Amino acid sequence: MKVYLLKSLLLIDYFKDVEMELLDTDKLKEYLAVSGKHLKPASLAHRIRFMKSFFRWSHEEGYLSKNPTSKIKEPKVGKRIPTYLTERENEHLRESCHSPMEKATFEFMFSTGCRIGEIVALEISKQLGSMLN
Repeated sequence: MKVYLLKSLLLIDYFKDVEMELLDTDKLKEYLAVSGKHLKPASLAHRIRFMKSFFRWSHEEGYLSKNPTSKIKEPKVGKRIPTYLTERENEHLRESCHSPMEKATFEFMFSTGCRIGEIVALEISKQLGSMLN
């Protein structure tokens, strides 16, 4: 939520008191060129997705007669190659576990490749399953 607030404040700060209906594709592309010149392609793509979503919603709700972002394309974003922890880093993490639950969680994550969010979802699924039975 905070990210969208920040992106909307950046947009408002750039255009000041310009009426939304006066914003066209060229002005929005100029904003992206100026405000996004130091952004990585993934960050620029996120900013564009925010704008497209906002202006699409504004158009669908009748606040705008046309969507000025319909012809703006996202930059190509290369695939990131994941980085892995070294054996020594894994050992440091293993040693930093204090409780049996921390140790079990770490070993489960390490063995399966699950992320924390996936483990939390498993726990919620388990709880829902036991409630339904």
